[in-house]
Amino acid sequence: MKKEAQANIHRGSDFSEFLADEGLLPEVELLALKRVVAFQIQEALEQENLSKTQLAKRMKTSRAALDRILDPTNPSLTVASLGRAAAALGRKVDLKLVPV
Repeated sequence: MKKEAQANIHRGSDFSEFLADEGLLPEVELLALKRVVAFQIQEALEQENLSKTQLAKRMKTSRAALDRILDPTNPSLTVASLGRAAAALGRKVDLKLVPV
C-alpha cells in the first residue's frame, strides 16, 4: 500500500515570487539577460578568434565602450550597441517581448 505524498507545510514561495514581492524581479531578470548577452558576445569573440580591440574597430567604437558591453555587471546596453556587436560578429539579434 502506497502512502500519499503530503504537502510540505514548511515550504515557502519560490525565489521568483520573493523577488516579485520585493519589486526586484524585473531588475534581476534584466541583469541576468545582460550577463547572458555578455557571455554570448565573449563566446563569439573566441569562436571568431578576435581580440576586443579588433571587435571595437569593427563596431566603430572604443575599446572602453566594448568593455562596458562585455561587463556582465553593467546593465547599460542599448539595442543599437547590441546590434553593432552582433553585426561585427556576423550575427543578428533576436529580440522579442513575451507574456509574463
